[in-house]
Amino acid sequence: MMNLDLIFPEIFLSISIMTLLMIGVFKKNSEKIVYNLSVITLLVLLALIINLFSISETFVFNESYKIDTLSTFMKSLTIISAIFVMISSTTYLSSLNILKIEYPILILSSILGMMVMTSSNDLIVFYLGLELQSLALYVLASFNRDNILSSESGLKYFVLSALSSGLLLYGCSLVYGFSGSTNFTYIANSSSNLEYGVIFGLVFIIVGLAFKISAVPFHMWAPDVYQGSPTSVTLFFAALPKVAALTVFIRFLYTPFVNLIDQWQTILVFISIASMVFGAIAAIGQSNLKRLIAYSSIGHMGYALAGLASGTNQGIQSSVTYISIYLVMTLAFFSCLFMLRKKNQFYEKIEDLSGLSTNHPVLSFSLLIVLFSLAGIPPLAGFFAKFYIFMAVIEQSMYFLAIVGLLSTVVAAFYYLRLIKIIYFDKPKEKFETDHHIGLKITLAISTAILVLYFIYPGFLITLVSKIALI
Repeated sequence: MMNLDLIFPEIFLSISIMTLLMIGVFKKNSEKIVYNLSVITLLVLLALIINLFSISETFVFNESYKIDTLSTFMKSLTIISAIFVMISSTTYLSSLNILKIEYPILILSSILGMMVMTSSNDLIVFYLGLELQSLALYVLASFNRDNILSSESGLKYFVLSALSSGLLLYGCSLVYGFSGSTNFTYIANSSSNLEYGVIFGLVFIIVGLAFKISAVPFHMWAPDVYQGSPTSVTLFFAALPKVAALTVFIRFLYTPFVNLIDQWQTILVFISIASMVFGAIAAIGQSNLKRLIAYSSIGHMGYALAGLASGTNQGIQSSVTYISIYLVMTLAFFSCLFMLRKKNQFYEKIEDLSGLSTNHPVLSFSLLIVLFSLAGIPPLAGFFAKFYIFMAVIEQSMYFLAIVGLLSTVVAAFYYLRLIKIIYFDKPKEKFETDHHIGLKITLAISTAILVLYFIYPGFLITLVSKIALI
């Protein structure tokens, strides 16, 4: 008998989604109730997943679903981020009149898809998780139907994401056709004598996954979707799908195709360098904060992939650490963005930050911390995230990758410092509102505190991540 305890979090989440949907449909004006219950569902889900940390590598469903330290850690990360995303964006959703029952249910559905992706040990299971995540995200991107930009971003994301899913599926079918199995463990055992068809399949899969994390040259959807989507959805896009896609990257490269490292390492190095350089340069000319963070996230994904390109356990651990700190920085940045509100209108232009320090010293200081951390200035958490990546890369003598990464950091620091100059030295504009939702204040306080105080006790995260060993 299969041990269903191991997949109890997924079962619980599925039942919760269906229950919340019924509450929303049968009870009038239940938007707030469904939203609050969704947050409670996530808290219970987090407790269930933390309970799985003691379990070593275990398989269910005929070895197609894997429970290990990597999956448990990434699921916990996803759900913690989702809780903060939801508690920080309530005011925003109410102001735009888009707090509908569908919104939290779509978020929970996409999280279920991410959890399935994170634990997948089979091409079919992975694809099911991916589509479950993507279908919810298509709707979320165009959730603000009255806004033409939101409708455009939803359509753009749908078309391009469907294209990437098609490429992924083609890659999966090639791998299955030439290896004779969809199971990662089986493919790994037979990959020493595989044909060129499998390598082609692997390339298509990498391309499809690069789309999902918006890595160059498959990034073209990100700036438009980030700008057009409601800000709460942009926060969701910028944070959570990246975790699931990066986990799948790790799973693919280090389980079925670990013997083909010579083939995929070059591709990963190219994507990483292109993302770091393009993300740093393209962000310079932006006037919209959401577009800026889109290009910034492209650059950050380049750093995360650099760790994976090293082909070592240390590289995997540095990438996981990087994505963890990146999530905190993203949450803090968007929390600041939610506070730029006047008369139920939200501001997202760079010029709106002009002289912010005069009227809002606490918000300005938080934004200063976030921007310095994103730029990788010591002793903030963002510096350590990049430091771990560079250590892993240099240890494998990949000096060119490290030099490009370092130069990209210097270029990226320019536009982060430009924002700080605008906040502290430009002429102040009209004062923003100061009465914010308690959830938003808590999110900003916690995330900023983590960024500032991380250097005092970095051992906690390092100890957790060091348990992840795939090679």
